[in-house]
Amino acid sequence: MPTPSLLSRFRGCLLAGAVGDALGAPVEFMPLEEIIGQFGPAGPAELDDGPYPAGGFTDDTQMALFVAEGLIRCLNRRRKSRTAPDIRIMLHAHWRWLRTQGLWPKGEVDPALLQSWLSEIPGLNEDRAPGTTCLESLQSGDLGTLDSSLNNSKGCGGVMRIAPVGLAWPDDPFRFGCEVAALTHGHPSGRLAAGCLARIIHELVAGADLDTAVGHAMSELARYPDHEETLHALERAEAFAAMGEGTPDEVEALGGGWVAEEALAIAVFCAEVAPDLEFALRLAVTHSGDSDSTGCITGHILGTLHGVEAIPERWLTRLELRELVDTVANDLHRAAHDQRGFDWDRYPGV
Repeated sequence: MPTPSLLSRFRGCLLAGAVGDALGAPVEFMPLEEIIGQFGPAGPAELDDGPYPAGGFTDDTQMALFVAEGLIRCLNRRRKSRTAPDIRIMLHAHWRWLRTQGLWPKGEVDPALLQSWLSEIPGLNEDRAPGTTCLESLQSGDLGTLDSSLNNSKGCGGVMRIAPVGLAWPDDPFRFGCEVAALTHGHPSGRLAAGCLARIIHELVAGADLDTAVGHAMSELARYPDHEETLHALERAEAFAAMGEGTPDEVEALGGGWVAEEALAIAVFCAEVAPDLEFALRLAVTHSGDSDSTGCITGHILGTLHGVEAIPERWLTRLELRELVDTVANDLHRAAHDQRGFDWDRYPGV
């Protein structure tokens, strides 16, 4: 397979993430035996009807799109002021997603901060079972930071949305990934898993192979306080991949993916052990846990590694809001790498 272009990696990341999300949505909460009984040991093969329309993704992809939108606004602020943007720009992006769920942050909020072309898309204004931690943290109106946590949650809601940071953030994507996750998730593992994924995606965009990308992320992880739980989960995933065959039982043994370090470990294992993207996504959703999130993260990793060309066209054809996801990926690429004539007015730096 030829080396994908930079644009292909951006498109592949967000589109494959959305595909994995949609593939896993109908089987989330199903016991492994039931999934295998219905789809066989290789897992679901098509984007079928589930709790949402055929090809419909969950809050995982919704939030990833708003993280991408916030990043473009950060890059716009950086372009204008030549200074690092305030993390509050990313908080405002999350508030705009919150608005699509029919909810608002407490306190006095400038209505302009809740306005975006993205939040006006009817298909995004859907309740797709968002996590309680994300909703409560954002509704509080408070700013969660690395030094001032809002809670002690390590649910996978921080890591499943963070891939755009790895794609486009130029300065220390690991730390910025942690900072963005900390807006909603206060437990060290909830933040550090997000930082790891951001670093993995960043390495892949730069052309590293998967083993190198994961190795660099694990090395950086080990320099952070309270890294042991996340590092151990990744070490187990690496060990499983080195001797495993890529079976649902192996995925099941890594956990349910409800918490951040398990979701990341499952995604890394599936990405490393699978011969191609389709095998990996089907494997990543075939377990008794948070199948949409593990499918989404696996898609982010392998979509970045192999580019959009690796995604089966039959899946893209059925994917909900495919053109919108592609538009956001293209805009994120333009804002980060090809700014000539870019429509910055769609992404004001606030």
